[in-house]
Amino acid sequence: MSGPASFDPVRSILIVGGGTAGWIAAAMLARSLPRDRVRITLLESEEIGTVGVGEATIPPIRELNAMLGIDEDAFVRATQASFKLGIAFEDWHSVGERYFHPFGRFGASLGTLPFQSYWHELSRRDADRAGPLLAYSLPGMAAAAGRFCRPSPDPRNALSNISYAFHFDASLYARFLRSVAEGGGVERVEGRAVATRMTADGAIEAVVLSDGRTLDADFFIDASGFRGLLIEEALKTGYEDWRHWLPCDSAIALPTSAHEPPRPYTRSIAGPAGWQWRIPLQHRTGNGHVFCSAFLSADEAEAQLRSSVAGRPLAEAKRLRFTTGRRRVAWNRNVLAVGLAAGFLEPLESTSIHLVQSAITRLLALFPDRGFAPADLAYYNHATAREYERIRDFLVLHYHATERRDSAFWEHCRAMAIPDTLRERLDLYRSRGRFFPAEFDLFLEPSWVAVMEGQGVRPAAPDPLAAVHAERLAELLPRIRGTIAAAVTAMPPHERFIAEHCRAPAAA
Repeated sequence: MSGPASFDPVRSILIVGGGTAGWIAAAMLARSLPRDRVRITLLESEEIGTVGVGEATIPPIRELNAMLGIDEDAFVRATQASFKLGIAFEDWHSVGERYFHPFGRFGASLGTLPFQSYWHELSRRDADRAGPLLAYSLPGMAAAAGRFCRPSPDPRNALSNISYAFHFDASLYARFLRSVAEGGGVERVEGRAVATRMTADGAIEAVVLSDGRTLDADFFIDASGFRGLLIEEALKTGYEDWRHWLPCDSAIALPTSAHEPPRPYTRSIAGPAGWQWRIPLQHRTGNGHVFCSAFLSADEAEAQLRSSVAGRPLAEAKRLRFTTGRRRVAWNRNVLAVGLAAGFLEPLESTSIHLVQSAITRLLALFPDRGFAPADLAYYNHATAREYERIRDFLVLHYHATERRDSAFWEHCRAMAIPDTLRERLDLYRSRGRFFPAEFDLFLEPSWVAVMEGQGVRPAAPDPLAAVHAERLAELLPRIRGTIAAAVTAMPPHERFIAEHCRAPAAA
């Protein structure tokens, strides 16, 4: 019999790059690892700017805040945040149409089928009595009314079913996380990485700085952005390019002064060759234009953005180029890539910050010793690849399921081939309105249903089991809508909730 495997613990971690990705990694690792056993260092340079435009999030960020012991009101004040109940999609299915992707569930549990199956059945029999699907979403109706409150702790209260996230200033968020991480023992080193020193077996031994200093570690987190200093420049990991499915490759960001009270949702407005975002913060509005350079020049895209925003520009427009896709593996030898170093999925559904959170959560579940067990790395990379692919499919859905024929860009999106995994889901939903979760799905059934219905993907026939409940549905569904409407009326306006609980100090 062989004896137990030797154990050689990781004693030092170097995070290369700051910004949101680097400081999320630092804060989460500091919270989870004993500071007397593992040294955590973060290298960043004031000379190198960060992308810093990812200002919208999804509900799992609340789990991150709880894990880090962050007081939510303090976090909202420090980052000039507002609350987010979902995303309004304008002109995506066709010009002039609007739909809403709310957080959380639709309706209530009525039996063995998902709620939308019962709604489809009643809609087929009596569309007026069924009403719109959004009327069965508490966050969706609250967003439409401009109202917000935190969930009730009483599960019998309709207000217990509120799911929400945040809009915030990305640079202020990174600064806030830095204070959390440094309070947990993380050491920040100022400097610019220019090269790496490798071991004989091809792993990374140290990072070389522009002034000649070197920083060594047992384990490295690459948060160096699109460059991928460690994961790509040093380890030549490779990249999967998904632009044939997600053709947008450019973005322009332009912050403006706030011109109205912040709405509790993000706006996504489709244009001739991409889409624009509107993200309301307490002190300003984040605006941006994501577009495909094959159909629109950067100058034209910026002109369109400037002509459509309200408020006064507060900074120069920031132009970005990107390639949607992911590294072939996110964990290679003793390097784990996070954030833009790991891959890029455009910000249409606000997933970038969550992917960093998910990456470090998965790392902690598979935390290595210096042997870096191949089975652990293989599982990590499998899970990460599937997570990116599931989100990719969800994003492709928005572009492909459209009736827009007003530009060459939208004709291309309607006609393009889509991943088989997405095609299977669309075929299943178009048949009887059915949806089944897949391994490592981030977006669950209510999200897929909201976007498919909003983009015109509807079942050819109802689920046969729903028909047996027809009489009961005609009574129950209007009652559910009424309960939600009453709960929304009881909520305060979003602006008043912020003023009473978490108003930020006036920005300089």
